[in-house]
Amino acid sequence: MFASMILQAAATAVWGKVAAGLGAALAAFAGAFGIAKIGKSTMESIARQPESAGNMRTTLIIAAGMIEGAALFAIIVCLLLALN
Repeated sequence: MFASMILQAAATAVWGKVAAGLGAALAAFAGAFGIAKIGKSTMESIARQPESAGNMRTTLIIAAGMIEGAALFAIIVCLLLALN
């Protein structure tokens, strides 16, 4: 009885770490995809209206920073869950 409880707890801990690792990978992928999509849209917009490139570049940097911050926060949460 006690041995089966220990084995079940160990299996749950392993799957929790695997899930945390997959969550961190998904957060990194989603952040990279979001930044790439914003960069693509900004470059298309600059190609259409070159005179407003400065404003678009500023908006791109702010949006990319916000996405990167959210992705980094998600990765840190997942890694903290994996260490727990």
